[in-house]
Amino acid sequence: MAKAYRLIFDENLCIGCQACNVACRLENDVPEEVYRLQVHVTTHGVFPHLGMHFERRSCVMCDEPPCVSVCPTGASFQSKDGLVHIHESQCITCKYCILACPYHARFINPVKNVVEKCTFCFESRLSKALDPACVSVCTTEALRFGDMDQEDSAVAMLSRKETVLFPKAHLGTKPKVCFIPARKGAKV
Repeated sequence: MAKAYRLIFDENLCIGCQACNVACRLENDVPEEVYRLQVHVTTHGVFPHLGMHFERRSCVMCDEPPCVSVCPTGASFQSKDGLVHIHESQCITCKYCILACPYHARFINPVKNVVEKCTFCFESRLSKALDPACVSVCTTEALRFGDMDQEDSAVAMLSRKETVLFPKAHLGTKPKVCFIPARKGAKV
């Protein structure tokens, strides 16, 4: 049975520790020069009244993925669960999918010379009913993952309770990754 996966990033709970980034690197053997996942930190204010804002950047697993339709070999594809994957053996590194991705989430792995991106750790974790590596190490629970079709799942309950926003929603890509925006004065 297909699942309606969702990943929620709560900007109010993130402390910028980068544990998610490190876990992703280790789980997926990501070379140092590239990233499947980044948490960008920006500061604002004037000392001693400084604040920080944390923004997650990764593949957002679009329901309407522009990266899939431009792939000339079918290497980029969408599974029955709506997750976007890449058949590495079919990838010719043409970079069409990299250019088509409005989230700048794809990159060329310099070791394998193929395009890669976040997969929610599908092969190593999700297919075994485990959370993605980034979610499993988040000590503040800023990352929540689950099936929206399960009404009692953490993501379904959080989505009903909080205002969640979808990155670049105006593009109509319908991401599975969303965020709870930082409340004013949350991190000062």
